Amino acid sequence: MEAMKAAWDFFQNEILGMRWLNRLLSTALRACGLDTTTRIGGSVHFFIYDTIKIMVLLGVLILIISYIQSFFPPERTKKILGRFHGIWANILAALLGTVTPFCSCSSIPLFIGFTSAGLPLGVTFSFLISSPMVDLGSLVLLMSIFGWKVAVIYVVLGLVIAVAGGTLIEKLHLENQVEAYIRNGRSLDILQEELHFIDRLKYAWEQVAATAKKVAPYVLIGVGIGAIIHNWIPEDIITKILGNKNPFGVFLATIAGVPMYADIFGTVPIAEALLAKGALLGVVLSFMMAVTTLSLPSMVMLRKAVKPKLLGIFIAICTMGIILVGYFFNLIQPMIF
Repeated sequence: MEAMKAAWDFFQNEILGMRWLNRLLSTALRACGLDTTTRIGGSVHFFIYDTIKIMVLLGVLILIISYIQSFFPPERTKKILGRFHGIWANILAALLGTVTPFCSCSSIPLFIGFTSAGLPLGVTFSFLISSPMVDLGSLVLLMSIFGWKVAVIYVVLGLVIAVAGGTLIEKLHLENQVEAYIRNGRSLDILQEELHFIDRLKYAWEQVAATAKKVAPYVLIGVGIGAIIHNWIPEDIITKILGNKNPFGVFLATIAGVPMYADIFGTVPIAEALLAKGALLGVVLSFMMAVTTLSLPSMVMLRKAVKPKLLGIFIAICTMGIILVGYFFNLIQPMIF
């Protein structure tokens, strides 16, 4: 048992967390005459370390996930989902959302395609919620920073929000709240050619290049913000605003995350810095969920597909779910760490 624990700790710290890179950079920066214990030195170290770590993980994860995704083109996904009914269809849609692109704006075109193809509205919303919130990338990244317990609970609760939200929307019979051009649209039933291993690998590599190019600016911005929080903002300020002293920290974090646009790769360094400064775990995770699921640009895109009433219900469901998840993590934080 001890050997298994040691092996897991090594995997989590040295492989996922890349602690070896942290030590290597510290040595290299000190050799260059930069004291990493100072604010400037610490900021430089944080920025370089987190940028390299996140971009490497991003590349590996996208390669794996895109390879898996190549087996689930939209038409095939539609056929799979069409075989299930009721809550099982919502569960399957939420699970399929975990192998789709990383940001909400990338998921909305697929949501529109599924809705035009005639899939139940609740099923498509379960997919739309889970896709940015609980993809496989979030599981690995959260595991690398917060540990496997936090990562697994986060993903499970995210799937619960997706299934519950989609089921509720289905029960409300809001099909008339979808824009007419989508409801009256037709999806061409084009047969997907069978891809060979090399073809899928080529597709996955193309997705790595395209996604890395798209998200790199947000990663750099997120790491820059994280470096400032980590080295320049006093710990007592973070603790006062987002720690135990403020019972409304989860609300503030959720609201603060909405105007931002980033995927989980851009929010991780900010979350990491906030947690290190004394922010509660639930507050940090609520912020991450809000950014990835309810970002303002994605809501503008979604408004073009659905009417204000349905958009408002979607936002309300996600916001309530995110807040509940935040307070739940605040409660169990002493048991996890």
